[in-house]
Amino acid sequence: MNGEDQYLDHIYQRFPVNIARGKGAKVWDTSDREYIDCMGGYGVAIVGHCNDRVVQAIRTQLEKLIVCHMSLYNDTRLKFLQKLSTITPAGLDKIFFSNSGAEAVEAALKFSRKFTGKAGVIAMNGAYHGKTFGALSVTYNEKYRKSFQPLLQGVKFVPYADPSKVEDAIDDTIGTVIVEPIQGESGIIVPPDNVIESIRRICDQHKLVLVFDEIQSGLGRTGKMWAGQLWNTVPDIMCLAKGIAGGVPMGLTITRTEIIECIKTGEHSSTFSGNPLACAAGYATLEALTEDKLVENAEKTGRYFKENLLMLKERHRIIREIRGRGMMLAVELRFDVKDILLDAMRRGLLMLYSGKNIIRLLPPIVMDEQTVSQAIHIIDLVLSAEEKRRHVV
Repeated sequence: MNGEDQYLDHIYQRFPVNIARGKGAKVWDTSDREYIDCMGGYGVAIVGHCNDRVVQAIRTQLEKLIVCHMSLYNDTRLKFLQKLSTITPAGLDKIFFSNSGAEAVEAALKFSRKFTGKAGVIAMNGAYHGKTFGALSVTYNEKYRKSFQPLLQGVKFVPYADPSKVEDAIDDTIGTVIVEPIQGESGIIVPPDNVIESIRRICDQHKLVLVFDEIQSGLGRTGKMWAGQLWNTVPDIMCLAKGIAGGVPMGLTITRTEIIECIKTGEHSSTFSGNPLACAAGYATLEALTEDKLVENAEKTGRYFKENLLMLKERHRIIREIRGRGMMLAVELRFDVKDILLDAMRRGLLMLYSGKNIIRLLPPIVMDEQTVSQAIHIIDLVLSAEEKRRHVV
């Protein structure tokens, strides 16, 4: 048992690795053993562990100011907002700060309800938007929901890949549709090419607010700055978090002006909103994404990663499917992945899971092809060992 377990609850799935430091796409444990990190803090370490720009920005800001409530102005916050405005989709002009993805979704649901005057929400089968009450209400998996009923009323779930079901679910109570352009938690599910555009069209026709949850898929992970760009589609509200501040907690809800302007002063707020330390880290993160060509690297290196995974599929019958875009990838297997993840850790590779049989890969998008090749080699060894154990030929 690790010493932490004396003090912490059992809520999190824990793995037997004690991480002490990280740099780029690698981390080291307390014994100084190196690991390739395809876990990436569940997608948070998007610009790499201890990114030089982020570290320097935090160091500089620490000497100046750590706390500044949103009731006061701050130049570091303004600098971040100005930088962010250069990359946000056209028409999304107003920004609300929070501290996490779930909070960003909570704000989106509140803003949309106030704007439309309608409480009903359409969400997708397989959706994951967080575990606070509002976000949980639009999260699909029953294992997260069942102990906390009743949740928000008026939420309808429809199949992710069938826009006609969205239209069928619309009635006089519906004001909002919330979508992950690529579903993350459910196993990196990429929709067919007409789905996202069709949902946008339906929302326009019925005057519904379309919310994109880009918390996992945004910020260059898919090889585009925003996954919505893969289908040339812009939402009315976009939710961001995870890597937006290089590892420092931050959530953002970015909206069309008329939506957020319906919120009166004081109707929604957060004490840590717009924290200058997070904003300094956020500015440096955006610099890294744009000036260091990390979005382009995610597309190029992600393609190389996926091509090599597809080659593994040709050699390993245990693999059912490879899917994803950029550095947001999944390996669906025919068996439970727990032993495979643990074996990979022993060999120096950290990976995520989605459900029981899907390996999820969310590496820092600074990862290069050489490191990808090393990761592929370990995955190959692990799959071979698992097939031998299960007598798969």
